[in-house]
Amino acid sequence: MSDTAPGPKAHRRLLVIHNPMAGRRRRARFWAALELLERDGHDLSLRPTEAPGDASAFARNVGPDAADLVVAAGGDGTINEVINGLVAPGRPASLPPLPLAIVPLGTSNVLAAEIGLAKTPAAVARAIREAVLCRVSLGRITGTGVAAAGRYFILMAGAGPDGHAVAGVDPALKRRYAQGAYLWSGLRQVLISRRRRYVVEVDGEAHEAAWVVVAKAGRYGGPFVMAARARLDQPRFEVCLFAEGGVWPAARYGSALALGRLAGSPGFKSVLGRRVRIAAAAPTPDAPAAESGAEPLQADGEDVARLPVEIEVVPDALDLVVPRGGPYGG
Repeated sequence: MSDTAPGPKAHRRLLVIHNPMAGRRRRARFWAALELLERDGHDLSLRPTEAPGDASAFARNVGPDAADLVVAAGGDGTINEVINGLVAPGRPASLPPLPLAIVPLGTSNVLAAEIGLAKTPAAVARAIREAVLCRVSLGRITGTGVAAAGRYFILMAGAGPDGHAVAGVDPALKRRYAQGAYLWSGLRQVLISRRRRYVVEVDGEAHEAAWVVVAKAGRYGGPFVMAARARLDQPRFEVCLFAEGGVWPAARYGSALALGRLAGSPGFKSVLGRRVRIAAAAPTPDAPAAESGAEPLQADGEDVARLPVEIEVVPDALDLVVPRGGPYGG
């Protein structure tokens, strides 16, 4: 459900947290969007990130005395950091979470695709000017390698090939080739996979899979719809379970995802739920035990935890600016 904000006067002061490492073409789009916002009369305060954690720290400490709206400019990882700063318990109780807008500057821009936000400066500036707000629910991860307060995500969390791909991506290749680095890492993980298996409990019901994606949003990897029943504004997950591992099943799943036919693909199923537990399955002759702490979990494209983990829905956690007329904008 979405509602229209009182208008631009209520959101004139913008704290813009941005990743300055974006490529030249993306930087040009970023500055063009800021110029349009300034023409609209917005007061802009820029906070460039220099190291991991900066975006969370900036968002955690901003309050209504300094800004009316936080703008996350970057890829889905930067947006994830900003969200964790806005809603994590480490934020002072005197600072209620501010609404969030995004400027998509990443490679996949999954959140922008999910809400129907075009990458053009005009589309970004128009969305912020109109300030249509959608109250969204988030996922919260607790477990090994995660702070006691948990780690939040807005898109998805995954264990299996994508978890290992994100954890194993070469930082130098990521800087140089962006999405291509993840594709290479993912292919490598499929090729060297040891037939990993996971036990996935959804609201207490146990399942087993070779790959699991806990989806809060419908899209995965950009424009592709993996979880057709998942929505940002609903307090539930669609848990996507892939029964088979290995090269040929991965190719079949990938082709079905690209063609929009994943729901009918052999070996795939999805279930709805609010609480999920993921753990490595007990070893079998065909699937040896994983090394302790070796099974990674990715969330919004970031390596965030090691199995086992617990994941729960946090309802009505954040107000997100969405484009008018889009899938979340009425």
